Amino acid sequence: MRTTKHHVVITLFIALTMSLCFGERSALASDLSLSSSQQDLPSKVSRTLRGHKRNVTSIAFSPNGMLIASGSEDETIKLWLVSTGKILHSFKAHNFWVTSLAFSPNGKILASGGEDKIINLWDVKTGLKQKELRGHENSVTSIAFSPNGRLLASASWDRKIHLWEVSTGEKIRTLKGHRRNVPSLVFNPIGNIIATASWDKTIQLWNVRTGKKIRTLRGHRSWLNTVAFSPDGKTLASGSLDRTIRLWDVGTGKKLRTLRGHTSAVMTVAFSPNGKILASGSLDKSIKLWDMNTGKELSTLKGHWGHILTVAFKPEGGKLLASGSEDKTIKLWE
Repeated sequence: MRTTKHHVVITLFIALTMSLCFGERSALASDLSLSSSQQDLPSKVSRTLRGHKRNVTSIAFSPNGMLIASGSEDETIKLWLVSTGKILHSFKAHNFWVTSLAFSPNGKILASGGEDKIINLWDVKTGLKQKELRGHENSVTSIAFSPNGRLLASASWDRKIHLWEVSTGEKIRTLKGHRRNVPSLVFNPIGNIIATASWDKTIQLWNVRTGKKIRTLRGHRSWLNTVAFSPDGKTLASGSLDRTIRLWDVGTGKKLRTLRGHTSAVMTVAFSPNGKILASGSLDKSIKLWDMNTGKELSTLKGHWGHILTVAFKPEGGKLLASGSEDKTIKLWE
């Protein structure tokens, strides 16, 4: 009987020891996982792209990640090979600043918006203009293709959002509701909702099919400059002159979290392809990377000597982040 009890005690001791060891290994694995995730963050400049003569206002990766387009106040667009940093095309795109860029989902068309109130559609392969879309009464501030590539949305200083049929270049719908400039818009991943951010301190969610407003998001204390959907479409991020980034539940319209850390206006935000990281660029000349699970700031990237106006993650693979600045350069971070 005593022997049996002795064996029971030994068995329990071994089980407890194994449990503790397993716990230590789990904690270590967790630490290693965290360390690994930190290592996967963009942390240094791998290449600086130079060629623009004035502020870089917009950048966009092609869907396959092989090209990056940049637009500038020098009125030009440049298409760069990501692998080498060489310029594939460079051309005068507008009669005033180039304000926004977007690749079509198939990567064949590049759309550009300008201070000249015009949207141009360019053949990526040749660099030749395909169509010119006119209809805004003031500067075009933001453009975006629908996920299926059939529609193009545009926002403007005229406070209106236009929807265009890409194949014909015809304007099919106008969304009205903002009381001030609309500097940013974006389609959700399935293309049935458009989010628009305005200097009237609101974000509007719109039904693409009907053009009706779904809901209004309020909470920022000053002008909004940028808005972005997470890859799963469930979360919306917005950046403002109030120096904060706010995360919103798209389904309910409720604010999930406020991210604080920038010391000046947040001009641009972008989600990583897996949705785990949010990058933000600011007039404080820094880029911050945020953990979307916790809302914590993971790191700050410094290297530009001018204000950060635009950031974008490479769509597929790796951890490449691009940034455009008033220092006339595009930096690639990895």
